[in-house]
Amino acid sequence: MSLNILFAARPERWTVYEQPLRDALRAAGITAKLKLDIPPSEVDYIVYAPNSTLQDFTPYTRAKAVLNLWAGVEKITGNTTLHIPLARMVDPGLTKGMVEWVTGHVMRYHLGLDIDILHTGTDWTPRTPPLAQERKVGILGMGALGAETARTLVNLGFDVAGWSRSAKSEPGVKCFHGDQGLQDVLARSEILVLLLPDTPATENIINKAALAAMPDGAFIINPGRGPLIDDDALIGALDSGKIAHATLDVFRIEPLPAEHPYWAHPHVTVTPHIAAETRAVTASQVIVENIQRGETGQGFLHLVDRTLGY
Repeated sequence: MSLNILFAARPERWTVYEQPLRDALRAAGITAKLKLDIPPSEVDYIVYAPNSTLQDFTPYTRAKAVLNLWAGVEKITGNTTLHIPLARMVDPGLTKGMVEWVTGHVMRYHLGLDIDILHTGTDWTPRTPPLAQERKVGILGMGALGAETARTLVNLGFDVAGWSRSAKSEPGVKCFHGDQGLQDVLARSEILVLLLPDTPATENIINKAALAAMPDGAFIINPGRGPLIDDDALIGALDSGKIAHATLDVFRIEPLPAEHPYWAHPHVTVTPHIAAETRAVTASQVIVENIQRGETGQGFLHLVDRTLGY
């Protein structure tokens, strides 16, 4: 039996993913027609990017799952025509990229590297760098990305606390949940990393009150989602010195408009949504594994809870 797999994403994605997907299907022993155009009633699986022109899933009566190319699913969870399981992308390559990016910026702030990188003149003032065990790092969001980031930072010796909506456990990490748990993590985080999904419950989770709860001179790193931060509140906290510096990789509008105050702010580092990118080879292997599971009656990996939005 041959499967019909529809690739529903922009043309540039097809250029990147076609061969890795074919290679992964072949390695798994799956015979399949992988195409950009298949009659809806004949489609078995949909490999999907939320910015695809496919927005009406009603005709796809035979399809068994929508396999998202992105980790973020906020642009599809509200689609009322989606009547079949939706799996988000949890790509080992993306995870490794995120961990490396976050760790680099945590180390930058922890060691105060900007002092040397950006200094001018000939000032020679020796200082003793702190040890990781002396630095409290908080991570909001203990999903796949947050948990792996926490493990890496713990292995480096940092005092790590993690917060999630529901109770979780991670060796070496002080885990918190719920409203009081959020306040506890904010209050101790000298460096705060945001790795939460974009949902109505997380929008503006870093607002004026949250920033006020943090230690004076704290640092914020956001590679998660732009709407997690109340931009005006953060700029106010940066201006007052409450927050020493922020590194921001994601924004409400992307590309970040040229007139946005983040660009010129002396205490903001803007990066162009580069913290983590799905890698075609490893992502294709994840997609094919889910197709295998669908064909053998196993549960799909990384299923989205539509009520929670992630």
